[in-house]
Amino acid sequence: MPFDHPQRIRLARPGGLEVTFMDWGATWLSCRVPVPGEAPREVLLAHPTPADHATRGGYLGATVGRYANRIANAQLQRDGHTHALQPHPAGSRHQLHGGPDGFSHRRWQVTQHSDTAVTFSLDSPAGDQGFPGALHLDVTYTLIDAMAMSMELRATVDAPCPVAPTQHAYFNLDAQPGSVLGHTLQIAAAQYLPVDAELLPVDGPQPVAGTAFDFRAPRPIGSDCDHGWLLNAGDGRSDAPAAVLTSSDGRLAMALSTTMPALQIYAGGHLGGEPGRDGAPMVRNAGVAMESGWLADSPNRMAWQQRTCWAGPDRPLTETVVWRWTTVSRHPPIAPAGPLI
Repeated sequence: MPFDHPQRIRLARPGGLEVTFMDWGATWLSCRVPVPGEAPREVLLAHPTPADHATRGGYLGATVGRYANRIANAQLQRDGHTHALQPHPAGSRHQLHGGPDGFSHRRWQVTQHSDTAVTFSLDSPAGDQGFPGALHLDVTYTLIDAMAMSMELRATVDAPCPVAPTQHAYFNLDAQPGSVLGHTLQIAAAQYLPVDAELLPVDGPQPVAGTAFDFRAPRPIGSDCDHGWLLNAGDGRSDAPAAVLTSSDGRLAMALSTTMPALQIYAGGHLGGEPGRDGAPMVRNAGVAMESGWLADSPNRMAWQQRTCWAGPDRPLTETVVWRWTTVSRHPPIAPAGPLI
């Protein structure tokens, strides 16, 4: 689909958050957070122009789907049936983020809009990128108060299909050029997913205890991180933080809560050289993506102990993500991890 004349939508709370979206890819272009004693911090990575988001890599701020994350061998296996998906990226035998013409590269309809909320809607026919079933998806972004924003996902399908959209924003809470490796991260997860060189599972979820993937206490982000964690609260709750990201200077923290069962953390290892908001090339690890959803290849891993990602005519998708910023020197820690699932 050609890119032309994108519609921009600005949401704001007096004295609070100011965010900007566009209809192409239902893309989150900007997030300005007030910090006492200084100018608002722009905490979101973006390309120089909206048009760059249609042609550049990285999925900066895009709403990704149908299925975010990777599906092995670009195939769905269910009830003895195989559905062949469109491989992506070029040269891969797997599928990433919904295929070469995923939801991140389409014009969405703006179906509702106010000063503090916007709903983007998209219809995807049966067979789209190989996925079974016709799908209708509504994504609503709402400034729920001066320092928090929610994303509500509502999808219906007319045949069984895995559905797991996500928001692919990259965050840098320092609001300065440079990497996020000075940020600290805490994740409420007792299990992570080991992956191979193609970032696909080598086994089911494993305990984080005694590994470099134990983020139950705050620690610096690893430069090569691109892994999934199975969240302790992955049972449909969205009130408890799933992860907390804190800026290098300790003045700004962001807590992410979600009803979805997993969180993919990608430290932006391939962002180096991509044009940033000001046109200058970004450095490696310029931002960190915190993608709520399901673990890689979950559609084909029904034995894993997580809620199914398969939607159906009698099982619509309804999920929520909340981002909340606080301007404190130290964010209250996540509650201690519970027993392994």
